[in-house]
Amino acid sequence: MADAAEIQGPSASPARRRLRRAGALLAGAPLLAGLLQLTAAEPAQAAPADSVSVALDTMTPSAPTQDDTLTVSGTVINNGKQPVTGAHVGLRVGPLLNTRSAVDGIAQHPNDLRGGTGDELGGKYTEKFSKLVPGVAEHFSISVPVDELNLGKDGVYSFGVSVSGKTSARPWDQMLGIERTFLPWQSSEADTKSRTTFMWPLISSVHMTARTGAGERQTPVFQDDELAKEIAPGGRLAQMMDLGRDLDVTWVIDPDLLAAVDAMANGYRVQQPDGTSKAGSRENQDIAKQWLAGLQKAVTGKEVVALPFADPDIASLAHTGTSVTGSLSHLKDATDVAALTVKTVLHVTPTTDFAWPVEGAVDPSIIKVATSAGADRVIARSDSLRESAGLSYTPSAARPIGGGTTAVVADARMSTAFEGDLTRADSSTLAVQQFLAQSLEANVQKDEQRSIVVAPQRTPTASQAQAMATAVKALQDGNWSQPDTLTGAANAKPDPDATTRIPSTSAYPSSLRKRELPRSAFEQIADTQDKLDNFQVILTDQSRVVTPFGRAINRGMSTSWRGQAAKADGFRADVLSYLDNLGGQVKLIDKSETKLSGRSATIPVTVQNNLVQPVGHLYLRLSSTQPTRLKIGGKAYDEQPVEVSGGHSQSVKFTTSANANGRATVLAQLYTEDGQEYGDPVSFDVKVTEVTPTVMLVIGGGVLLLVLAGFRMYTQRKRAAARQAEEEGPDEAEADSGDDSGNPDDAGDRLSEEARSPAGAAGPDQPGDPAPDTAPESADPSGTGERVDR
Repeated sequence: MADAAEIQGPSASPARRRLRRAGALLAGAPLLAGLLQLTAAEPAQAAPADSVSVALDTMTPSAPTQDDTLTVSGTVINNGKQPVTGAHVGLRVGPLLNTRSAVDGIAQHPNDLRGGTGDELGGKYTEKFSKLVPGVAEHFSISVPVDELNLGKDGVYSFGVSVSGKTSARPWDQMLGIERTFLPWQSSEADTKSRTTFMWPLISSVHMTARTGAGERQTPVFQDDELAKEIAPGGRLAQMMDLGRDLDVTWVIDPDLLAAVDAMANGYRVQQPDGTSKAGSRENQDIAKQWLAGLQKAVTGKEVVALPFADPDIASLAHTGTSVTGSLSHLKDATDVAALTVKTVLHVTPTTDFAWPVEGAVDPSIIKVATSAGADRVIARSDSLRESAGLSYTPSAARPIGGGTTAVVADARMSTAFEGDLTRADSSTLAVQQFLAQSLEANVQKDEQRSIVVAPQRTPTASQAQAMATAVKALQDGNWSQPDTLTGAANAKPDPDATTRIPSTSAYPSSLRKRELPRSAFEQIADTQDKLDNFQVILTDQSRVVTPFGRAINRGMSTSWRGQAAKADGFRADVLSYLDNLGGQVKLIDKSETKLSGRSATIPVTVQNNLVQPVGHLYLRLSSTQPTRLKIGGKAYDEQPVEVSGGHSQSVKFTTSANANGRATVLAQLYTEDGQEYGDPVSFDVKVTEVTPTVMLVIGGGVLLLVLAGFRMYTQRKRAAARQAEEEGPDEAEADSGDDSGNPDDAGDRLSEEARSPAGAAGPDQPGDPAPDTAPESADPSGTGERVDR
């Protein structure tokens, strides 16, 4: 019974507990509502509905020194529905930031009123507005001597531009908006300066196709005319070239870009939607020449790093391409041609031992592929090769990772500072200040000199490039950094405490993996290479196809295809289609049924070459599918070498022999010297009509009739001669007999008789010989019932 009571007791407890909880909730509802109102009121007070947005458009100098005057300008906009009265814009110097993470926090929330905004400078260093009308932008500009900012020790300070005022709903002075940024402060030359390498990428998307003109110049065909826009004055690449000219940077160049601009400068064509092409404009040719001339001057005396041709996607190759035979060889080809291209176009010798995976993300397979083509330095990024030892400072970029390979680790914070939309002046200004703040913050972490590498996005926009140039210029003029080359950073003494552990393949970012080239892309490239190998062996001038198609294969695995899967597939398909079209210009002409009368004859097969160059190293094989009935050259098949001039056809004759009447199928196929089939085979039937005994009997009867006719003529002549002799008498007969050998008339009679006799018909054109079976040779397809030479 006791046990039963203990069991039953708890069964009623949950119901009682639910009642007690419901009562407590009802009793505490008013208190909860009050708490919710207070919680909701906090952000309302921090960012009221009557807020005013502040845009900091300029801040000069970006890194001021002791004797400078700081000038900030921008705009304020009243976003509320009520006018703001008694408004003014002021400057606020916040606290000294001690970590790079603190810089990140402000950069992520630049308009947060709850942050450490610091005290307003006030006084004459404000700009006042009697009224801010809703939706109307008002411009401001404030200048203040740096010594009035009361800055303390060197470092990075939080800096804000705020707007304060009153509204009818809140008739007291309050801060209604702020834009927070950074004020790098290095009052004098730092005792230890960072060595900063800024990579200046000159990379574009794929523009050239595999197609070229048929003439000697092989005029290249472009997909579109977009490259002309990029290198034209004001274009993205034109600005990259102009801005980089005056900066201490390392130029990182895709040789394919140089090849494309150089091709444009020497005359090019543009592909049209209907498959044709039109000549590029003379104006664009001049633009290309000017851009190349300017770039040659810009890189003089600077380090130039050449990426493999067309900037192959190393990560895609490592993750999906290595399973396809031959894929790695294309990376080696792209690396080998890179130096030659840069040297030919820019007249400088580039460095080619750097590999740059997308966004500096690495894993063991990427490192292996990158170094397979000869690159012993891989540009990684610190958000991929993360520090695991809990260092309190940013180590130098160089990391020995084994096997004689060095990972050059770019700083992720500084490298990504110029991403996003920087077309607005305030966005650009904030990016510059954030970059400088991170640079100075990294320098003050440690007294020892370190090498910092900045690897920005591969194809920055014009506005991003302008912000980058502003930041680099300010850094060069600053007191805490000095420029360095990429090679210098790679050769710098590595930090023994820095991590050298390459992240696993599973740690590779999924966002990047989703945009990689699929395995099918490398299979398509392999198919193209196989067909190119088969095609080039028959050519007398292989360079006409090896060079344009080899470079097109490199372009098919370019990093620029990321995020453009459909366009990438279309490009590779067009390369393969064009190659098939060229290969199909050398082919066999179709034949219809051929008739063979007799036991032996020759069969002609025509090879047509519509290319502009001669072809050779080919063999034509003619095979009988029924060798018991029809043999080719005395066996089942025969083959002969083939050489055909450009734009011509050539007939190849095969001797055949028939063993029986009927129809036999014959197969003609071209082969390369290494035994590979070339092109499509041609199949046709041969109808054998053997000579029968009846025909021989008829022919024999005809010959017998001729012999009998000749004998009859002979006997008639003898009888006529005998009658004449009887009529003339013995004396005349004796006279005739004595003069017979010397009578010219008699000799003429004999020659005449011999000419009329069957024996006189012997010679090269005997009446018994049949006429030739074939007409003059032609490259056109054979007609129905074609006969062959015997």
